[in-house]
Amino acid sequence: MASLSTFVKLAAGLLAGFEVFKRIGGNDFLLRPPGAGTEKEYLSKCIRCGKCVAACTYRILHAAPAGSGVNAGTPYFVARDAACKLCEDFPCIAACPTGALGGIENRREVRIGTAVINRDYCIALNGIRCEVCFRSCPLNGDAISIKHSPRPGDNIHTIFEPVVNADNCVGCGICEERCVISDPVLAIRVTPHLGIHAFPEQ
Repeated sequence: MASLSTFVKLAAGLLAGFEVFKRIGGNDFLLRPPGAGTEKEYLSKCIRCGKCVAACTYRILHAAPAGSGVNAGTPYFVARDAACKLCEDFPCIAACPTGALGGIENRREVRIGTAVINRDYCIALNGIRCEVCFRSCPLNGDAISIKHSPRPGDNIHTIFEPVVNADNCVGCGICEERCVISDPVLAIRVTPHLGIHAFPEQ
């Protein structure tokens, strides 16, 4: 039988999830915990028990509120608020009783989504050296690299452009959380693996 502390954690997750879900306006950008696989498969296996929400070490997971359709009770996180920290032991996966989360052995196998850079708002592309997304990426330059190019009309300064390697990006969202550009406009955002684009195609 679940302990009282587990119920308290789940209740807190549900309450926080409701407030966050209202703010992001539904399920356009739901990011799932590591090991969720495809959305269709995940929704068929997740029993909405809340154990992964309670087990999350950093308390980033929320339970989608009632009234959110098939997503009700399912865990998600908002990277801008608190990104997935890619725990080495994946406590969220270990807590899942149905296998809805699983199938990965290390952080490089995680596939939550892919970071997308909004070139209109990235300050690096507007001549200001930043590199925050690059330096905060936990995959040591494999998911985000820096492309150097001359600044147009300037023979002295260089553009340090962040470039996402979609094959290596795991979608943890740490780059989105740390981006120096303020809401509501973001210069980088994780696109979930749902076929939904965070920004228009460039």
